[in-house]
Amino acid sequence: MQKNDIGYRSKNSVNFFQKRYIQWFRIAFFLFGICWSLAINAQIWGTTGLLHMPTADMERDKTFKIGGNYLKKGTWGGNWPYDTWNYYLNITIFPWLEVGYLCTLDAFSVGDYPWNKDGRHNYFNNQDRSFHFRLRLWKEGWWKDWTPQVVIGTNDPGSHDSYGGGSISTGGEQGNNNFLTRYWLAATKHFEFRKIGTLGVHAAFVIGNAMLFEHYKKPAVGVNFKFELSSHEFLINALNGLNLMAEYDARTCNVGFEYSFWKDYINAIVELNRCKYFSGGLAFKIHLK
Repeated sequence: MQKNDIGYRSKNSVNFFQKRYIQWFRIAFFLFGICWSLAINAQIWGTTGLLHMPTADMERDKTFKIGGNYLKKGTWGGNWPYDTWNYYLNITIFPWLEVGYLCTLDAFSVGDYPWNKDGRHNYFNNQDRSFHFRLRLWKEGWWKDWTPQVVIGTNDPGSHDSYGGGSISTGGEQGNNNFLTRYWLAATKHFEFRKIGTLGVHAAFVIGNAMLFEHYKKPAVGVNFKFELSSHEFLINALNGLNLMAEYDARTCNVGFEYSFWKDYINAIVELNRCKYFSGGLAFKIHLK
């Protein structure tokens, strides 16, 4: 009789925790559904990281990624005067090297180019092109288990001095095309919680030198949590594709999440920049190795 009681209580305890997980999932789904109805967002720079903040995470070796984002006015700090879109190609050539190519759509008004006759930003007639690089200097756990991974990188490191061409410039002075220029050093450490998920803690020092932004040299911090639950319940297993993110990217505080479909081949990312400006998009991954 006592054994049956113990088994009954044990079964009830499991059912209790499963019900709690389902309740948490419903709450999270409701909250994120609100964010999704406001807008959609993705890793804006087209490289591995959180939302805007660089991290030391790396994709699998020989991962090819293609994606695009909708960018709400205000996402770039109010300096980009209209809603726009971008698209990118990205490949992790080696386990320690990632290269990306990003294009952001431009819409010029009268005074910029003569073929826009009505003086409004009502269609796109150009695009800003930029390259992005990430190099792993130190792998997580190489020396001790507690040592973090360290990556150095840059976004849009240089462009022509003027719209018509000219020599290559790495500064953010008025007149060149360095709209997204920044340099950074990032460190990342992961903490695993068995049958629950993995917590990522990220810190970086960012040097911003873009033409659109104020120039700065500031630290950035962020966290993410990726669920790895063990259950036979559909709703609980559905959480395993969810990656929650929060960051201070050296300029703004942002929150969002990424959800992976079809074994991480398709990823949708939602962001509220400064917790109010919405952006988002999709990324498709192919593992060549």
